[in-house]
Amino acid sequence: MQRRIVDLTYPIHEGMTTFPAHWHPFVELSILGRLGIEARETRKIVIGTHTGTHCDAPRHFIESGCTIDQVPLETLVGPAVLLDLSETKPFEAVSSAVLASRLGDRRPERLVLRFDWSSRWGSLAYYTDHPFLAEEAATWLVARGVKLLGMDTPMPDDPKNGRGTANDSPNHKILLGSGVILVEYLNNLAGISAESFELVVLPLKILDGDGAPARCIAIENDESA
Repeated sequence: MQRRIVDLTYPIHEGMTTFPAHWHPFVELSILGRLGIEARETRKIVIGTHTGTHCDAPRHFIESGCTIDQVPLETLVGPAVLLDLSETKPFEAVSSAVLASRLGDRRPERLVLRFDWSSRWGSLAYYTDHPFLAEEAATWLVARGVKLLGMDTPMPDDPKNGRGTANDSPNHKILLGSGVILVEYLNNLAGISAESFELVVLPLKILDGDGAPARCIAIENDESA
């Protein structure tokens, strides 16, 4: 049996896409040590906790929620199910009925939603037009026993429901408030060939962090090899 490993992570670089708000800084990479002068290469990194492929810990929205360093590794690593929702239109809400029809009797602890939204990476539409979960679908996922929800969109919420609105990020609050870990900005989900695979999500272990950039991979076993 051979393993096939698929990288689901965006590379971090200056000028990369970041959420257009002041609480998400632009990435800065500065060379400090130079091979030709200090005989070693080192860099300073300025990055937000929700930049690029990353994890949301409950503390992101929930004052009493656990922080990223407290998230159990058992939640971040293990069997996952991929749902192909790539037919979903821009700015369309995904209902619990759609999720239930795709999942059937399965009750995965780790669920990944593929919208192929990574094709919009680098554009403003990536943030303004993405599909999202209906609020009842977020509640349904909690009741279904999902502990980690990944997606290749910026967030599970309607992009209109942001800060300053009467209904600010309700799905974040439903999911994180129930202890569900969010993995956002996934890339290359089309590279996963099976609905079931092993997911590995390794966020930076930031003490008291509300979230952290993460290296995410999918591992598939090729039983025919």
